[in-house]
Amino acid sequence: MRKLLNTLYVSSQGAYLHQEGETVVIEKDKQKVLQIPIHTIGGIVCFGNVLCSPFLLGFCAERDVAVSFLSEHGRFLASVRGPVSGNVLLRRRQYRMADDEEATRRIAAQVVSGKLANCRIVMNRTIRDHAAKVDATALKAASTAIDRIMDRIPKAESTDEVRGFEGQAAAEYFKVFNHLIIEQKTDFVFTERNRRPPLDEVNALLSFIYTLLAHDVRSALETVGLDPAVGFLHRDRPGRPGLALDIMEEFRPVIADRLVLSLINRRQIGKSGFTKAASGAVIMDDATRKTVLTEYQNRKQDEVTHPYIEETVPIGLLFFIQANLLARHIRGDIDGYPPFFWR
Repeated sequence: MRKLLNTLYVSSQGAYLHQEGETVVIEKDKQKVLQIPIHTIGGIVCFGNVLCSPFLLGFCAERDVAVSFLSEHGRFLASVRGPVSGNVLLRRRQYRMADDEEATRRIAAQVVSGKLANCRIVMNRTIRDHAAKVDATALKAASTAIDRIMDRIPKAESTDEVRGFEGQAAAEYFKVFNHLIIEQKTDFVFTERNRRPPLDEVNALLSFIYTLLAHDVRSALETVGLDPAVGFLHRDRPGRPGLALDIMEEFRPVIADRLVLSLINRRQIGKSGFTKAASGAVIMDDATRKTVLTEYQNRKQDEVTHPYIEETVPIGLLFFIQANLLARHIRGDIDGYPPFFWR
């Protein structure tokens, strides 16, 4: 089993990262603030004005440690990675399957089924645990509507029809998302999903954590040798990691969305940690961002039982497991792609 390694998040503006022996050193104002052995790091994510030495970038590439650069507020900018890993034959099969409408439809249908099942888990658990504090009727109605959509997915005749079902279900889910916020309801209000830029605190949190999730899923796909740009549910678009977006769909509800709700409902963050820019974008301050990053890392350490391999694993390894299962399906080792269903 692959070892779960930490992702190093660097958000201190003006920080400088460089190599020292077999370690990564972080300096601020020419003072060493942290030194970490490279073998303990799975990836490095830099926010805003964070500099990396060319030697460090080469060192990380040699050790298969991806370095990603995001804006200060979490918008993905670029990444530096080592040589492409994996068997070229696997990628050739991936490309052929992506050009095959029937193969694409089947994989997209499985991905969407996993996502919708996990959306229902989020709503149903809220009803179970907090029935007296939420509009249980609205949540039950949305859960039932998504269940009916799930029943139609296996009968879809095209990938576009699967995409249509996913859009319908997303509308049902986000229509009641505000009901999942139990505490600080006047400070954190969700009316609709918006991004580029996010226009409220909840959307700012969702977009930020989705970016972290995409980074981790993309790294997992590249580790097993798949091309993260060529997806099945998401159409090809220059610069977009379509396959990473495909696989992360299964994890959005139960990892990203639940983390956002937990941060708000447990009062780990507050409205004072957000400001509105002149553009209308709502952004997090440094303290809130650090809290989110810490809780995301902690969340990846929690363990769950994977329903397909029937093993208890850290959440942070789920991305690698799903990437591996997809690679096995593409190679023909298993008949279909088994999505991750939260239990």
